[in-house]
Amino acid sequence: MRITERLRSRTPFFSFEFFPPKTDAGVDALMASLSTLKTLDPAYVSVTYGAGGSTRSRSVEIAKRIKGETGIEVLAHVTCSGSTLDELRELFRELEAAGIQNVLALRGDPPRGETAFRPVEGGFAHASDLVGLLEREFDFCIAGACYPEKHPEAQSLHADLEALERKVNAGARFLITQLFFDNAQYFEFVARVRARGIDVPVVPGIMPITNYDQIERFTAMCGATIPAGLRAELEIRRNEPEAVAELGVAYAALQCAELLEKGAPGVHFYTLNKSPATRAVVSALRVIPSGAP
Repeated sequence: MRITERLRSRTPFFSFEFFPPKTDAGVDALMASLSTLKTLDPAYVSVTYGAGGSTRSRSVEIAKRIKGETGIEVLAHVTCSGSTLDELRELFRELEAAGIQNVLALRGDPPRGETAFRPVEGGFAHASDLVGLLEREFDFCIAGACYPEKHPEAQSLHADLEALERKVNAGARFLITQLFFDNAQYFEFVARVRARGIDVPVVPGIMPITNYDQIERFTAMCGATIPAGLRAELEIRRNEPEAVAELGVAYAALQCAELLEKGAPGVHFYTLNKSPATRAVVSALRVIPSGAP
């Protein structure tokens, strides 16, 4: 099923993101986590994508395995990184053959140790180019990424919105945000998007904090900020891992409840392949009338 159909029929909804483990044991652990989260009836799960070689193959194989073994709808991430147009076309045909109907089209990050993204010869430089290829030649439901606090490489909010508009005009049918911790940033972003005439669903992406140092790294990479009050409470608990995770779950539950109450179509959770924190947040939302599916 195309995810846009689920967005229309299941409001609010919950979805979960996983990344492909590097080992068979890690894949088994991921499938066990997914089995736990399946009881929450996710609208879909997404699988991130590694550029090149075995990582890319594992991403595709895990997406196919989830679709085939669980029946849960899959959103397969695909990036421009390291692939020519012919290689991308081959990948999309493989996804089609596996019955996967949904793709999140991304540019991808620069290679490790580099600050600038450079497309391979015969490849794409922008996510909007990838969206365009999918729209012209295939029949996927296409999702795009967006950044409430601006893409780290964008020169301005205006330039960021222009790039987003190109992506939507090329064929992106819904958007998933980068993680954020201040709901005002999401609602202000949606208002800017709507003012520009972009009317596709904007799904908030939420990451329950489970590890202080980890969230520091993630926010530094993606340009997200941690509100001063939350940071202060995290600092107090910095040497108490369990207390950090408890605060992270409580904060995410409050954040999601407000998002849903004020009209967000659903919540996409960045799980880091771990189910307990996400399961706790969604379970809490299910007993809150305003957040119940």
